[in-house]
Amino acid sequence: MAKEGADSADLHHRESDIELIGAETQRGQKSQDERNLVEVTMDIQGGSVALRSVKTVDELVEDEKSGLIGRKLEKKASFGASVVQNATNRMKQLKRLASFSKPSPSKKFDRTKSTVAHALSGLKFISKTDGGAGWDEVQNRFDKLTAATDGNLPRSLFGKCIGMNEQSKAYAEKLFDTLARQRGIQGDSINKLQLRDFWDRISDQSFDNRLRTFFDMVDKDADGRITEEEIKEIICLSATANNLTNIQKQAEEYAALIMEELDPDDAGYIMIDNLETLLLHGPDQTTRGDSKYLSQMLSQKLTPTFMNNPIRRWYRDTKYFLQDNWQRVWVLVLWICVMLGLFAYKFVQYRNRAAYEVMGHCVCMAKGAAETLKLNMALILLPVCRNTITWLRNRTKLGVAVPFDDNLNFHKVIAVAIAIGVAVHAVYHLTCDFPRLLHASPEKYELMKPFFGDKPSNYLYYVTSWEGVTGIVMVLLMAIAFTLANPRFRRGRAKLPKHLQKLTGFNAFWYSHHLFVIVYVLLVVHGIKLYLTHKWYKKTTWMYLAVPIIIYALERLIRALRSSTESVKILKVAVYPGNVLSLHMSKPPGFSYKSGQYMFVNCAAVSPFEWHPFSITSAPDDNYLSVHIKIIGDWTGNLKAKFVKACQPPLNGQSGLLRADCINISMDKITFPKVQVDGPYGAPAQDYREYEVVLLVGLGIGATPMISILKDIVNNFKVMDEEYGEGGLGGSRSATNQQKKARLEEFKTRRAYFYWVTREQGSFDWFKGVMNEAAEEDHRGAIELHSYCTSVYEEGDARSALITMLQSINHAKSGVDIVSGTRVMSHFAKPNWRSVYKRIALNHPHARVGVFYCGSPALTKQLRQLSLDFSHNTSTKFEFHKENF
Repeated sequence: MAKEGADSADLHHRESDIELIGAETQRGQKSQDERNLVEVTMDIQGGSVALRSVKTVDELVEDEKSGLIGRKLEKKASFGASVVQNATNRMKQLKRLASFSKPSPSKKFDRTKSTVAHALSGLKFISKTDGGAGWDEVQNRFDKLTAATDGNLPRSLFGKCIGMNEQSKAYAEKLFDTLARQRGIQGDSINKLQLRDFWDRISDQSFDNRLRTFFDMVDKDADGRITEEEIKEIICLSATANNLTNIQKQAEEYAALIMEELDPDDAGYIMIDNLETLLLHGPDQTTRGDSKYLSQMLSQKLTPTFMNNPIRRWYRDTKYFLQDNWQRVWVLVLWICVMLGLFAYKFVQYRNRAAYEVMGHCVCMAKGAAETLKLNMALILLPVCRNTITWLRNRTKLGVAVPFDDNLNFHKVIAVAIAIGVAVHAVYHLTCDFPRLLHASPEKYELMKPFFGDKPSNYLYYVTSWEGVTGIVMVLLMAIAFTLANPRFRRGRAKLPKHLQKLTGFNAFWYSHHLFVIVYVLLVVHGIKLYLTHKWYKKTTWMYLAVPIIIYALERLIRALRSSTESVKILKVAVYPGNVLSLHMSKPPGFSYKSGQYMFVNCAAVSPFEWHPFSITSAPDDNYLSVHIKIIGDWTGNLKAKFVKACQPPLNGQSGLLRADCINISMDKITFPKVQVDGPYGAPAQDYREYEVVLLVGLGIGATPMISILKDIVNNFKVMDEEYGEGGLGGSRSATNQQKKARLEEFKTRRAYFYWVTREQGSFDWFKGVMNEAAEEDHRGAIELHSYCTSVYEEGDARSALITMLQSINHAKSGVDIVSGTRVMSHFAKPNWRSVYKRIALNHPHARVGVFYCGSPALTKQLRQLSLDFSHNTSTKFEFHKENF
């Protein structure tokens, strides 16, 4: 089975404690001190005490590894029996209960070992618990918030003062009430001295104090007992603070579940020791041999080393750079060298012509820049010839040396070179060549008369000529396209007046980019009407452009023919939480694709001309095509509106999803908008099969290509199990089996790690079926599934403590995660990516790991840098790939 979230949470928790710079001496001293400790275990019955055993620390560690506190909560037996099974825990509980009535710093027990350490890291009411710098910030906020209230902080501002966000306001008010009740404070406001007392309490490092505060928060009537209604209230508060609307709706059901587990005798309440036992339930303590030792060694290897010798440091950095970017380097070096060669050729050519006598170096610079422009105007079309690139990627070995994944980046780099070339060419012509011609002496101008005719009397002669008009119009059109292609305009982030808002967004980018048709026509005319060249074979502009324009024209023709032959049939429509539209379509005849690829989608009802790229979320073996579309712009918004209008929403609000396949009428009777598809097109993720180990990372809707890969991996494992068993490839004779055998020979993946990070709980509905299938069908245990909900506070925060408890109980009982609704136990907050890489490096030494990422650019730099760091300092080589559209 796929390793689920609970297992991985343990690994993250364990490895995050390993610092990059270890102090071996301190560790050795600590280990020596710990070996001198023993644990005395006694049985307590009534008033008698009997000695059971005395164990050393080494023996305790072995006991901990075997699971003193079980990983799963046994129904109606685990919590009551655990006290009897482990007398040590009972002693600690008794002493802890006594400490509440008689606080004594001396009566504290070391919980740094076993699963108790898991609880010690929890129940933090604030993110900063240093009590120093944290208080300074709180004090400053207090002074600002109470400037108009005579130094009294209202209850409603308590959360803001201690650093909680608006979403946690109700939770903060509950905490305020609890702390005030503990101290007998009446009223709805406190002064600074009382706030400091509150702060000391919630920032206290003592688990005993934090447990008591949390218990009192739940126990609102302060009778020392927690009822089901009180649990329900705190579940609602926690769900609101963590933006978990589904849990809030089911608070009553989950409160009953907690009571069922912690109140097996149906007393109608639970005590603090029951709550503590639940908190002490930590992750499984299984280990992998000497992985901790290996992790420490790896951490030392990853410790940054500084070289005093600048030459050696430069050599090391250069070597690493070339190792990681040699494909990009040779392509860019070749391109730059060709440009420099063309520029130098034209510069020298005009340096030896008569024009130099009149216009000097200006004409040489202008003509040199023009020659690079011819090259770049031809090259810029090739990176967007997607069919050609896909064919080269799939059918040739060029991908080994040519970075096809960087096609759009190269397109942008060429665009920058064109902008520079246009600026140099235009500036030297307009500000230098033309004025020099206008002011040239009659003797010098005589040299230019064969090219320009009689000497003009004004500057407009040159500007209004064929060459001048076509050049200026091209510059203007390029400036428009270049500006609207800027990410701030293309993504609609530029703040413009309301009447200019239509100049932002994808539509403006798409239409402005098609001005290139006019630009290329003008460029050919501009190249034919040259001032200083009359012979046709020396007018080389059309020679540069001919082949790229033909290839690009054929690309567009193929797209038009392929997409217009037959529209796809809509099989299923769903609108999911998080504003995501899912379309399941019939697969066109001959439409063969690989997981990780994408296709273009067109809906004539929205716009007959616009085609938008979307990752394919279905697997190659599926008999349908599917895409999941995030509604973030005009086109996607209109597309959703068209399908929502065609579908009938569920009656009485029974479902949160709008699903066409759930309507109680025939799908044939629903008139859907006409949809056309074009593709598939190659993408970096399609090469995942080349790696034995893959790390798949998706942020939000960026999980779409990874979902297709996940389904494909599961399907391939099924084929391997069914056709060839555990003994490897068999001697299949039928044509179908031979095809399967050939397919599996190309499939090298044997281990996959999938990390899906999303902000909203509702997002898990998008791929719930795929996650469950992967978890259930992965009998090899080769796929690790990790889902992260960043709206939930990290593990250890008091605001998510009850959610964590509830998650453990429900997953142990039903095998379903309460946050994601899948069999994969979700994590909270963001992943520790360094720990993720570290664990993979430990598990797969000397392996080649493919890292595939799709999502926000914000994480790209971190994942790429981690791939480089671990590749340079460990035997595991991480190769990073990012999706580009």
